[in-house]
Amino acid sequence: MNTNHCRWGILGAAFIARKNWQAIRDAGNASLVAVASRDLSRAQAFIDECQSSAPHAVAPEAMNDYNALLARTDIDAVYIPLPTGLRKEWVIRAAEAGKHVLVEKPVGVNAADVAEIIAACEKHGVQFMDGVMFMHGRRLKHLRGVVDRDVGPVRHISTQFSFMSDDEFQRSNIRAHGKLEPLGCLGDLGWYCLRFTLWAMNYATPVEVTGRIHSQTQQTADSSPVPLEFSGTLTFADGANASFYCSFTTANAQWAIVSGGKGLLQVSDFVLPFHGSQTKYSLTRSEFELDRCKASMHEGRTADVIDEPSSNAPGSQESGLFRTFSELVLSGKRDPHWPHISLQTQRVLDACLASAQDGSKVVKLVA
Repeated sequence: MNTNHCRWGILGAAFIARKNWQAIRDAGNASLVAVASRDLSRAQAFIDECQSSAPHAVAPEAMNDYNALLARTDIDAVYIPLPTGLRKEWVIRAAEAGKHVLVEKPVGVNAADVAEIIAACEKHGVQFMDGVMFMHGRRLKHLRGVVDRDVGPVRHISTQFSFMSDDEFQRSNIRAHGKLEPLGCLGDLGWYCLRFTLWAMNYATPVEVTGRIHSQTQQTADSSPVPLEFSGTLTFADGANASFYCSFTTANAQWAIVSGGKGLLQVSDFVLPFHGSQTKYSLTRSEFELDRCKASMHEGRTADVIDEPSSNAPGSQESGLFRTFSELVLSGKRDPHWPHISLQTQRVLDACLASAQDGSKVVKLVA
């Protein structure tokens, strides 16, 4: 292995891989060797387009065989943005080939799949991690102290991640296809809401959850319907609770609020930081004043900024994701925290879906 750079391959030419193309370049300790697609011309077109926008010093090689990429001795790690319905097979094959694995989310169709994936990675001694980028941003690291110190004991967490799709999206996009992405908006968007909630709760597992599918779509007769709009609640052993909402049919939103005994944290862009050179958050400690006949509520809101660029820039959360992963590969040490929280997130997601499919009945979980 090159001791200075983790050498990467990409399995699949999905849209999200374009952003990560640049993140690999900007990580500082990573290099991209090859991109594979089942269609060589598609792999080459992907490389040509990305190279024209964010060029690597040496253009990666186009390949039309996933197995051939996994067999290469000049690749240490693979990024797999393949659809969820296909992902388990190729993560396991990558692990068997001795490649460290970074995958898109949701990690699997269900928690049993994720447990099998993680077991394969452990068996073959490779690092596993999911691609939740905000986990690797400077802002989230800073907010750990804000939540613990300034928000106080957490009582409620509320999140929303949504975007407005069109009819064509619902008819043809893989994120609404029951075989390729069977979890629909819950897997594509709700995963982020659940991960942020678990992070805010220091990865305590909720004791019970509920879920509700508000609308769904079915692209083909032989595929199952998938959620287009979903909401859920989580209750924790200490009495704290959380609510989340995710949707393919609601205007763009990606906000999170953490309420506690001392204050209220608000992040307006917890998934994808708004464009700019800084990330932001606010802390509110409102005070109520009663002076004879006059009642006043003082907002007590302070805003803070962190020097951290938005997407597609060195120092962004995207480049941080690949830098963190590459550091682990280069160190030769695996970090079990990352597969653990992937499986935890999937188990909570599964429970929310099970509730929704059973009339929103409460589903109990075991930590």
